[in-house]
Amino acid sequence: MSHTHHYLKTIEPFWSDVYHKKKCFELRKNDRHFEVGDYVHLQKWDDYTKVYGGCIHATITYIVNDARFCKDGFVAFQIEVFDQ
Repeated sequence: MSHTHHYLKTIEPFWSDVYHKKKCFELRKNDRHFEVGDYVHLQKWDDYTKVYGGCIHATITYIVNDARFCKDGFVAFQIEVFDQ
């Protein structure tokens, strides 16, 4: 089974919180059909300069997309960082 790689813009302070292991989840619009086992590459994005910074590589380990808990069309997923 092949897992998808998702390249996602991530702004401060959220990128640094993942980097420093304060945050281990993402809340995202589910327009990419995220699945457990997929890879996410969180690319640090500066909205002001329009420049990318560092990149954090992680695996999706758990997903919540239940309409009782997530806004329609959105998903929450747990990530496990494997490279910074």
